[in-house]
Amino acid sequence: MDYDTYGSNAVELAIDLANAERDDTGRHDAERDDTEPDDAAGPSWAPAFLRAHAEWFTPGTALELSPRDAVTAAEVADLVRAVALAGTRAEVIDRLNELLARARPQPYATDHDGELHLHFAHPAAPALEQLTTTVAMGLSQVVAQHGWQRLGVCSAEGCDDVYVDTSRNASRRYCSNTCASRSTVAAYRARRKA
Repeated sequence: MDYDTYGSNAVELAIDLANAERDDTGRHDAERDDTEPDDAAGPSWAPAFLRAHAEWFTPGTALELSPRDAVTAAEVADLVRAVALAGTRAEVIDRLNELLARARPQPYATDHDGELHLHFAHPAAPALEQLTTTVAMGLSQVVAQHGWQRLGVCSAEGCDDVYVDTSRNASRRYCSNTCASRSTVAAYRARRKA
């Protein structure tokens, strides 16, 4: 699969956000017990995520989020995951539109890295707006241009990471080579045991 560099990197940012560990136990927000308080994810995961992806933000952007903004960022991550989990085109469209409704695109051209390309969010926007807009626009571009089937959830036992399938024949089933290898070894051992 061939797509533009900025768009492909933006969808990888979306995937990283969907797969971010958002509490002390490492569970994704979607796996939290409904009895846990809304701010159980707390603000601690969000600044760490933003700092790890600082190249996506305009220099000088404050990479701290309020507890409320951290919860909103977790909701955005859950929407990315929901798009990947959707089983039909209609579900993908609904979930993608819900994500896009949160975006505030103000595209602008830049050549800060030597290549002319578009950025999706206004450079003066706060970190949460830059993150939400970049993730929503990057994910929607890949889905619209290459198909919703290019998004998936890892098939390996014990892994629920989201991935984007960049293979030529859209045959990817695992989030990483590690999960693919682990599953192959487990299947081999199961066959030998039988």
